[in-house]
Amino acid sequence: MAGTTETMGTGLPRGFRSAEQGWPELHRIPHPPRRLPLLGDVLGADRHRPLQDSMRFARELGPVFRRRAFGKEFVFVWGSRFVADLADESRFAKHVGLGVANLRPLAGDGLFTAYNHEPNWQLAHDVLAPGFGREAMEGYHGMMLAVAGRLTDHWDRQLAAGRTVDVPGDMTRLTLETIARTGFGHDFGSFERERPHPFVTAMVGTLSYAQQLNSVPGPLAPLLLRAAARRNAADMAYLNRTVDGLVAARRRSGGGEGDLLDRMLATAHPETGERLSTENVRKQVITFLVAGHETTSGALSFALYYLARHPGIAARARAEVDRVWGDTERPAYDRIAKLRYVRRVLDESLRLWPTAPAFAREARQDTVLAGEHPMRRGAWAMVLTPMLHREPEVWGEDAERFDPDRFTAPAVRARPPHVFKPFGTGARACIGRQFALHEATLVLGLLLRRYDLSADPGYRLTVAERLTLMPEGLRLRLERRPVPGDVGERGPEGARGPARPARDRAADDRRNTTAHADPAGPAEPLSANRCPVHRANS
Repeated sequence: MAGTTETMGTGLPRGFRSAEQGWPELHRIPHPPRRLPLLGDVLGADRHRPLQDSMRFARELGPVFRRRAFGKEFVFVWGSRFVADLADESRFAKHVGLGVANLRPLAGDGLFTAYNHEPNWQLAHDVLAPGFGREAMEGYHGMMLAVAGRLTDHWDRQLAAGRTVDVPGDMTRLTLETIARTGFGHDFGSFERERPHPFVTAMVGTLSYAQQLNSVPGPLAPLLLRAAARRNAADMAYLNRTVDGLVAARRRSGGGEGDLLDRMLATAHPETGERLSTENVRKQVITFLVAGHETTSGALSFALYYLARHPGIAARARAEVDRVWGDTERPAYDRIAKLRYVRRVLDESLRLWPTAPAFAREARQDTVLAGEHPMRRGAWAMVLTPMLHREPEVWGEDAERFDPDRFTAPAVRARPPHVFKPFGTGARACIGRQFALHEATLVLGLLLRRYDLSADPGYRLTVAERLTLMPEGLRLRLERRPVPGDVGERGPEGARGPARPARDRAADDRRNTTAHADPAGPAEPLSANRCPVHRANS
């Protein structure tokens, strides 16, 4: 296991800290039955889907439980009362552990992977925070529209050719191009390629390797993952070369248009006058390119899955887009926030499948979690966000059901705080969350206005895990709608296609508004190795 704390004066132990070191009454916390000596709780475990494995145990064992693997003990928390306590910034802080620590060889002390004591985190945060303020966001809006236009041009070509669209692949292309262009003035040409850009392939490789490291005993990793380690080294080298070339080109050009890279290179800390080092700039660029598109692409993909499964909800969202945007060809920045129902669709998708599905918190001092479980300084717990978002006492007995009206203003006010955490919590929560929400709401609005979406009736949701979550093998059929204006270039002849009569869409609405039931069954997904649709589409 990778180290989780570097001490340098903190007084905390180095390396991975098993729960026995920090939880004095660990014996009171339940664990799975049939625990094996040395190996731990490995019977029936799926090392390719550790998050969904942990969700299964959470349902059986309750709001605080533990798992043991290869001699290491982990504590998981998902009950809202305990998570609310962990969110107390005076007593708990972000813990960099498990897969996040395994990304440190690539991302170093970037915003996502920095330890709390590392000074570059605060420096980078203070320098870059204005890059996500309203003025900066308005500047990004036009570029987001332009990239979305490339997506719709691509989908029009697929429609004209009679093909379904690869939702996770295309959302990854979209969000990579968006963060690359808005943040760093770069174009990867993702929509002009038949295969994913090598940057995406390398990025997925590093994320997958980081997860693999958690599934084998630390001392055996060099032996068991020798080939994977070589591939990971090549992937990291490619990512570093790509980013170094991007930064070098910007230095030669003398500056861009005030984007994130300009801020990294030219902005001094407002109080100390410090600047980011050349190495740290690389780490921050990699952090934003990876985290800035991987999670948003997953959020969009899950939202499109649920919209395709619930035509009545899609019709209601589409009606809002038509009403709010009218006949404008390019919706203005301030019109995106007016899509309140579309945003509720996105929030409900993030509730069921938050694409960053867990975060860890560690005790700043000796304390007692929610008055029940003593914790020593440095002890940590992993918060299972999808289970927090499914707690029946908070979300109701139908918590597995997709229902955007859980996020009406009265419903949100009626819930306790700290029960919806798709972006983490506290000072180390995602700095780019408003960027991601604006981009995702804009794209969903554009796609709803332009297309009717439908999924293969035989598709069952299969969730792939590579530190982030993604619906695997999801393809959608499109029907073109007449729209007041188009973003991007007009598609080829035949791409527009016949619009479905309004009475047909209304019939869909009537059939699907009853209880908003998911015809694919509950949100619990199939394992990929049992899913015939996944095999057919892979």
